[in-house]
Amino acid sequence: MDKDNKEDFSFGRSCDLKVPVTFRISQLEGTRHPRPLTELIEKPELRFHGVQSPTLSDLYVTCQLLADNKPLTIPFRTSYKAFKNSYTWNEWITLPIRYCDLPLSSQITFTVWDIAGPRAAVPVGGTTFRLFSKKWTLRRGKHRMLLWPGKEADGSVETTTPSKSGIRDEMGRLEKLVKKHERGDMPKSEWLDKLVFRRMSEIHAMETEKSNNLYLYIDLPRFDFPIIFSELEAVASASQPSAPPPTTHTAIPPLLPPSFHADTYMWAIVDSDVLRDNPVEDKHRRLVRSHRSSPYDRELKPNTKLRDELGIILNYAPSQVLTSEEKDLVWKYRFYLTRDKRGLTKFVKSVTWRDPMEVKQAVEELLPMWTEIDTDDALELLGPGTVDSRVRAFAVKQLARADDDELMLYLLQLVQALKFESSASDTRSLRSTASAVSYDDSGLADFLVTRAVNNRVLGYRLYWYLTVEVALEDRLMGKMYGKVIFNFLKHLLESENGKERRELLGRQAELVASLAKRAKEFSNQKEPRPKRIEKLRSFLADSRNNLLSMAPLALPLNGNVEVVGVIPEKASIFKSNLSPLLLYFSCSDGSEYPIMFKDGDDLRQDQLVIQLFTLMDRLLRQENLDVKLTPYPVLATGPQQGMMEFVPSKTIASIVSDNGTLLNYMRAHYPDEGSVGTYGVDPGVIDTFVRSCAGYCVVTYILGIGDRHLDNLLVAPDGHFFHVDFGYILGHDPKLYPPAVKVCKEMVDGMGGPHSQHYARFTNFCFTAFSILRQSANLILNLVTLMVDANIPDIKGRNVHELLQEKFMLDLTEEEAMKHFETLLNETSYFTKVVDRFHDIAQYWRS
Repeated sequence: MDKDNKEDFSFGRSCDLKVPVTFRISQLEGTRHPRPLTELIEKPELRFHGVQSPTLSDLYVTCQLLADNKPLTIPFRTSYKAFKNSYTWNEWITLPIRYCDLPLSSQITFTVWDIAGPRAAVPVGGTTFRLFSKKWTLRRGKHRMLLWPGKEADGSVETTTPSKSGIRDEMGRLEKLVKKHERGDMPKSEWLDKLVFRRMSEIHAMETEKSNNLYLYIDLPRFDFPIIFSELEAVASASQPSAPPPTTHTAIPPLLPPSFHADTYMWAIVDSDVLRDNPVEDKHRRLVRSHRSSPYDRELKPNTKLRDELGIILNYAPSQVLTSEEKDLVWKYRFYLTRDKRGLTKFVKSVTWRDPMEVKQAVEELLPMWTEIDTDDALELLGPGTVDSRVRAFAVKQLARADDDELMLYLLQLVQALKFESSASDTRSLRSTASAVSYDDSGLADFLVTRAVNNRVLGYRLYWYLTVEVALEDRLMGKMYGKVIFNFLKHLLESENGKERRELLGRQAELVASLAKRAKEFSNQKEPRPKRIEKLRSFLADSRNNLLSMAPLALPLNGNVEVVGVIPEKASIFKSNLSPLLLYFSCSDGSEYPIMFKDGDDLRQDQLVIQLFTLMDRLLRQENLDVKLTPYPVLATGPQQGMMEFVPSKTIASIVSDNGTLLNYMRAHYPDEGSVGTYGVDPGVIDTFVRSCAGYCVVTYILGIGDRHLDNLLVAPDGHFFHVDFGYILGHDPKLYPPAVKVCKEMVDGMGGPHSQHYARFTNFCFTAFSILRQSANLILNLVTLMVDANIPDIKGRNVHELLQEKFMLDLTEEEAMKHFETLLNETSYFTKVVDRFHDIAQYWRS
């Protein structure tokens, strides 16, 4: 770079790009015309060519990397694909060679083949694509290549099948402009771009129709910087220091390989003051805001343009950091925003909390004026980013409007929010007495205690949530939670029937302790499983253990279920490393309630996932969409123990082994020979299966549930499909390259195949559910964020906001997000069957 040039130019070198050459074969465009009748009469064998077929023939593409008339790789071929409306492969090809090993003359040959009879193929056309441009830069992005009809691609240096011809057409001109637009060389205007791209689609269709040429489209990786061809320089000897480079370039971000950072000519300058406030900007802010604090601000209203800017700011995700200009804009129109329920969280971020005058006006004048806010914003204000107790108290006041059922949905997070209270933080850090921020009690703990005392079921659940926190290793937090339990039990005794409820909690604790002890014993025993089951039933049948029969007791797992004993003959032990117990409780109303009890496993992550499933099920039902989710209750009763409801069902692995297919399984339990289009299965069962498959595909995608195999996908006889075992969430997965949306072949076959009407309904349910939940993204984001200090393995130390925002695609429009989700829905994993087979072998040896 010339020293006089004022702008740095960032680029990468191909010799440092140590990743395999990858590209995607996208689609074939153009019209293929059948051969004329006269030619068919002369050559009858042409009748067997695919182009003569009334449907799209089975084309495939072969490609090979060459340089200097020599092949660098073996030929690669696309997999078989049945085309429906267009020749679209969308298949990624990875060559066994790295970019750093490519010569400058590297080129890839592409040949499209069509069937020409049994075991015969004929080239539709070929083309040769150079990987480096005339300016020695690695090509990137989408490319349109001309196919030379009837020719196999020629990979020689002076090729006869170049990808670009000298003829210029309208689509070639427009595609060059699109590349400039993607690189940022042209200004972007959202409304104008939509019109232009729509018009370009129309031109593209017209040009394709009237053109006799065929074009093959490929996609190359897009790098943030141009990649320049460069060969590794010879290492200089110790006696000859290397000369300084002729060019200077800026440091490359972590996107590029680690070798860039080791380059002696790449410099990173650390500014120790970068996180400090700029004193000039700070002085400017105080001057500007003091001027704006005049009475004039009360009547200030934004014009149309500023109102649109404020609207954009208010729609930001909770984790979005506001710029100083955005904070100033929010502060300027703070009185105007008090009537907007979305504005409070952004206003709190705009306040300079070290400025006593701003803090005083914010919490004493503006906060009482603010309109009622939604639950998701109240939860955000109870997070770790809000330290002023008066703001937190305002959020607690808003939560008081929620009924007990809604409060139960957020109770797990509200218990975690106690960690961010000043009373908890005081034990960890000293507070500045000169600060304008209030560190008084916000009243969250008292609010939870009061509601728990007034509602039995809520009280049981709060007690167990607090008990688990006390038992964790964090002694400081444990002490704080112990005070909350003490306060709860004290107020409980003072309430009506308080003594009776206190005794019930004690009996619940005794039941859990007894089951935990027995579960630990059986998990440590090395006896065969049938022998252990026999011992378990004998233990339960012994009246001295007080489990066969008991006074009515509300089950800790579900406070609405009152049990009176355990049914010994139905008890069992699961095939698993930890040997969980299966227990059937008899209830006071004559029904049975099966549970699974685990010891040695942290169920808090499963508990969180099921809670979020329950919340999402409620959000969908509020929009009149029932996807038949089965969010079975889960309760962690200790750091390494807990219980969950057992739903009678079978894993897909066992169904395939015993029944062959899911349809056979459902037909065996709910047959309907007279049904039309449901394959002999009761229509209601098929409907339940389709809806539940769609629901779980969406909710497991949003939470990034991993380690999916046929032994943790279950189907009940009535068609309810559901997932179990959530040891990997938010993108963690022991499998290589897992699909984002979990749809296995057995599920699709259970709907009648990918071309059935039921599969079409399944995809429609998926799109509708994702669209509805996307509207409540902030609520889900805030609930997961409140769990960051809960020491849950897959959340601890991770940027959960960013992970979930990627799932919801909040940076895209609704239409763009739905298109991307549709693409994900159609992707599959090539490793599923292999990993499932390994899992089957492991289960065999455990039994």
